[in-house]
Amino acid sequence: MSWQNIIGQNLQVGILQKAVSSGRLAHAYLFTGPEGTGKESVAFELARALNCETRAAVNETGSCGTCRSCRDIGSFMHPDIEYVFPVESALLEKNDPAKSENKRITEARERYESLIEQKQQNPYFTPSMDRSVGILTEQVTALQQKASFMPAEKGKKVFIISQPEKLHPSAANKLLKLLEEPPEHVLFILVSSRPESVLPTIRSRCQTLKFSRIKPADLDNWLNIAHPELQGDTRRFITSFSRGNLRVATDIVNSFTEGNPENFEGIATRNRAIDYLRKVLSPNKLGEAIAGTEELSRNLGKQEIISLLASLLLFFQDICHRKIDHNWTSLNNPDLGEAIDRFVQNFTDPDFFAISTTTEEAIRSIQRNVNPLLTLTAYSIRLKNLLGRS
Repeated sequence: MSWQNIIGQNLQVGILQKAVSSGRLAHAYLFTGPEGTGKESVAFELARALNCETRAAVNETGSCGTCRSCRDIGSFMHPDIEYVFPVESALLEKNDPAKSENKRITEARERYESLIEQKQQNPYFTPSMDRSVGILTEQVTALQQKASFMPAEKGKKVFIISQPEKLHPSAANKLLKLLEEPPEHVLFILVSSRPESVLPTIRSRCQTLKFSRIKPADLDNWLNIAHPELQGDTRRFITSFSRGNLRVATDIVNSFTEGNPENFEGIATRNRAIDYLRKVLSPNKLGEAIAGTEELSRNLGKQEIISLLASLLLFFQDICHRKIDHNWTSLNNPDLGEAIDRFVQNFTDPDFFAISTTTEEAIRSIQRNVNPLLTLTAYSIRLKNLLGRS
C-alpha cells in the first residue's frame, strides 16, 4: 500500500505527510469519522511509512509495501506494531504449561484469528469479538510493558487502538498514564467512530484528525482503477449500495470477483428487506406481516435490522426517482428495475417524505436499543397506512 492508495482522504493524508516530512508528528492521534472511511487503513499506512526499509521516497509516496517490514505489518507480525481491539477475556488467561490448553481458550483464539484473517482480506473491516466486554486492562498493561523498550528495528513503535470508546475504565486509566508521559519512540493512534464516547481526558491528549465519508465520485474512481472488470450497472450498484462505506464496498467487490454476488451479506439483507416489504403490503395479511416482523426480530441482530431498513430507504429512493422520471437509470438497485416499475404502477401517490421519515425513525429506535419487535411491528403498521394498504 502507499499514500496514493488511500481513498478519498487527500486532506488527511496531506496533513500526515507534512508531519512526517517535518518530523513534527504528534505523540498521539485520534482518528475519527463514520464507519468505513478508511481510518484504520490510514493508521496502518502511517505505521508502514515510519518503519519502511525503503525510506527514500516515503515522504512523497508512503511505504513501498514490499519490504520485509511492510509485509510483516500487513500480516500483523511486526514486533513494533501493536493492534488492539476488544477481545474476549479468555485470550488473556494464563495456562498451566503442564496441562493441555483449555477448550474455551482454543475456541477464543480461533475466533480471534478468524477476525484477523478478515482484516487482512478487507482492511476496512473493524474487528470486535462478540463475547468481549471491551478493551481489557491486561491489553493496556501489555502496551505499557512494550512501551518501556526501544523499537526492535529501525523505526518507531506504533500502537493502534481500535474502538477506544470500549476501553474498560481501569484500562482507560492505564492508557491515560501512558499518554500523559509518552515515550518518544512510541506513536499512539486511537481510531473511533464514536469519539464522543471516548474518555475526555484521553481525547484531550490526542491530536484529532477527522475523516469524512467517501464521496461517490472517489469510490467510483477507485473501482475504475482497482477493478476495471466491474463496469456499468455493477459498479453503479456497488457505489450506491455501499453509501460511502469502504468496508461494505470491498465486501461487495470481493463477492462479485469471486462470482458469488448473491452470497454477499448486504445483498442478501437487501433481498430480505424487499421480501419483508412484499409481506407488509399484501392486502388483508396484516397478521402474516406481523409474524414476519417477529421472525426478523428473533433472527437478526441490531446491525442487520438497521441494514435492512437502510436497504428499504434506498429502494424507496429508486421508486421516487422512477416516479418523477420513468427513464431514470442511476438506480441504487439497478438489478431491481422491474420490481421498482411495478411498485410505481401499483402505488400511484405515496407520501415518500413521510415514508422516509418513518423509516429513519425506526432506524434511530433500533440504534437506541428500543425493542426490535415493537419497533418493526409499529413500523409495519405505519408503512401499510402510508401506502394505503389495509
